[in-house]
Amino acid sequence: MSRLPALLRAAHLGPTLAVTTIAAAYGVSVGLPASSVVLVAAAVLTGQLSVGWSNDLVDVARDRAAGRTDKPFATGEVPLGVGRGACGAAVLLTVVLSVSCGLVAGLVHLGCVAAAWAYNLGLKATVVSFVPYAAAFGALPVFVTLAGPDVPLPGPWLVVAAALLGVGAHLVNALPDLRDDEAAGVRGLPHRLGERPSAWTAVAVLVCASVAMVLGAGAVPTAVVVAVLAVVALLAGLALVSHGRTPFRAAVGIALVDVFLVVLV
Repeated sequence: MSRLPALLRAAHLGPTLAVTTIAAAYGVSVGLPASSVVLVAAAVLTGQLSVGWSNDLVDVARDRAAGRTDKPFATGEVPLGVGRGACGAAVLLTVVLSVSCGLVAGLVHLGCVAAAWAYNLGLKATVVSFVPYAAAFGALPVFVTLAGPDVPLPGPWLVVAAALLGVGAHLVNALPDLRDDEAAGVRGLPHRLGERPSAWTAVAVLVCASVAMVLGAGAVPTAVVVAVLAVVALLAGLALVSHGRTPFRAAVGIALVDVFLVVLV
């Protein structure tokens, strides 16, 4: 138990909880029964834990070479055996919980998790590093709706918008570590684009996701639409004219607005 806090840090706890919360909130917004929302949240949580742990287990040698003191597996704060055991248990629980949501829903979610694992196992160092994010994020609302009885599938516009949100998340997530990743030989799409072009591309993709959601959602009040587009436009403009960490923060802000829209619609 003394290793639990460090073990949770190794799971990339912030993104793990964020994706789990988004899935659960979307389940509530589309009218899933409470029991289904709990199952969806549990399946997504264990899947994200496995993704986070596998990421750091795969990168442990690279993190040690880079002197990463924020990586518990690399520093030895959490033994590798403990990490592998936790990751294996998370995978097993993910399979059981996903299938408990329904066979088709479970297969969709396991596909999302498999895409994330494919990223960890090598795709992140290729020009198609964005594809697993697009596939996993795009399929997530499909999984959530399939997990409940008589819940209509999301419209194609939402799937496209969620996929764009995933691509934007990939670009934004990579920005702070571009130099360290390149030094370690990781050359995904953001690294090939460069820091400034990656920030601009992230903003463009996230703006497109916002527009797709606004155009696809017919029930959102006009005042909300205007407010959302105004905030997105302001943040996009800020990202394009600023330097340093500001473009990154602006892109994160647009991503948060997009998440709000996913849940709202």
